[in-house]
Amino acid sequence: MSTSSRNNRKDTLARILIVILAVILQLFINLTVATWLKDKIAWIEAILHLLSVIITLMIIKNSRHLSSDVLWIVLINVFPIPGTILYLFLGADLILSKTYRSIRETTQNSMRYYHQDPQIMEELKKRSPAFYGQFEYISQADGYPFYRNTGFDYYPLGEDGFPIILEELKKAEKFIFLEYFIIEHGKMWDSILEILEEKAKQGVEVRVMYDDLGSFFVLPGSYAAILEEKGIKCIPFNRISLILNIIINHRDHRKLMVIDGKVAFSGGINLADEYINEIRKYGKWKDNVIRIKGEAVWSYTVMFLSHWNALRKEDLTFLSYRSLAIKEEEDGYIAPYSETPLDNEVYAQNIYLNILNQAREHCYISTPYLIIDTEMINALILAAKRGVDVRIITPGIPDKKMVFMITRSYYYQLIEGGVRIYEYDPGFVHAKVFEADGRIATVGTVNLDYRSLYLHFENGTYLYGSRKIKKIRNDLESMMNEGHEISLNEARNGPIKEFFLSILRLFAPLM
Repeated sequence: MSTSSRNNRKDTLARILIVILAVILQLFINLTVATWLKDKIAWIEAILHLLSVIITLMIIKNSRHLSSDVLWIVLINVFPIPGTILYLFLGADLILSKTYRSIRETTQNSMRYYHQDPQIMEELKKRSPAFYGQFEYISQADGYPFYRNTGFDYYPLGEDGFPIILEELKKAEKFIFLEYFIIEHGKMWDSILEILEEKAKQGVEVRVMYDDLGSFFVLPGSYAAILEEKGIKCIPFNRISLILNIIINHRDHRKLMVIDGKVAFSGGINLADEYINEIRKYGKWKDNVIRIKGEAVWSYTVMFLSHWNALRKEDLTFLSYRSLAIKEEEDGYIAPYSETPLDNEVYAQNIYLNILNQAREHCYISTPYLIIDTEMINALILAAKRGVDVRIITPGIPDKKMVFMITRSYYYQLIEGGVRIYEYDPGFVHAKVFEADGRIATVGTVNLDYRSLYLHFENGTYLYGSRKIKKIRNDLESMMNEGHEISLNEARNGPIKEFFLSILRLFAPLM
């Protein structure tokens, strides 16, 4: 092991130890205060009991996703005093957090950079009036415009897209923006970093953003400073704090790369070797990469700059990063979009639900985790019962065994309702894809679990009417052919295991 690797490991262990000790100390103080109040002042206990009832009623009344709020309801009612104090403490942090306010304000302000061409919406309305409601939702309610697709490519594996990424990075002349959940040293990141360093020396503006928790165990705490010394601007998104707070729970799970405003990459892969099968921890890693060219790249540029300027305000305008799109052959329509947990709308889930509800013949889904609420369960089963061939592909080899157990706990109810489920036998499925009827697809970072749907910052790419959707469907079908279909009998659990899984599901929002 190299000296650098040993130092990185020591740094990571030190960070982990400090955070654990800080959180333990904070929890101890909170519990001590709660116990002292309970023992010393009876009327405060009575008030907190009353507050617990009021808070429970408020959660039920205002919840947009009650299934994920059940944990709070149980915690507050089983442990009224510590549960209520913790809820109020975290709620106050959500309101007062500077990071929260900055991200929300910058995201709202950046919406002025998106412009929907009304002619495109008219074309979509004439071409597909049955699906127009979905287009209107993404463009108007979500605020992300549709563009004519003039350059979308789908790569079924990370190792298929990786050389294309390197090729495009080498062409960069003005700027390179990277935003990823995980960055880890190895063949993939080191190859990219070598190009980034060379480009920075040539005067190309290079910015890198990674999630501090996503890369917590693989990068030293000083890594941003290391990149800055190389001429690469860097931000660790939402740094892990020594103080327990709710904003720490909202991670940047997005994966996007923008080069000169002309080319963008997204998909499921992070920048680490397992995503290109250079190393295999869980069998074959099944993921994807997408490349976008044309006007739609502007949406990715704005997405990146929104997050960047929320944490480091340095761009008076985003327009200097806009490039003229080269006119190429048109192939359907495309709409990049993002999801934020800091508003009252669950855009990504609504897009998924709309695809399900509008499917007529089939809807194929790939997801690494299946931890869903009653709304999604009902939509899947309803689509199957009205004759849609609904199929879900999940991993055959899990990366998190506890989460995999919860994923499997949904099988029986879904299969009984007519949904077909396949496990990908060669390894771990990390691709997040919905495809319906060969006409609609979305590829991105949004898992079918509580964290992606409600807690994380995410992004996706919606396609309509493109010939490339056939390639996406073929990829999903090949995954099913490499795996096996789960039978109703295989999905059945005994009463003891069912009881255990019901308890695990209660804590699913934390996983």
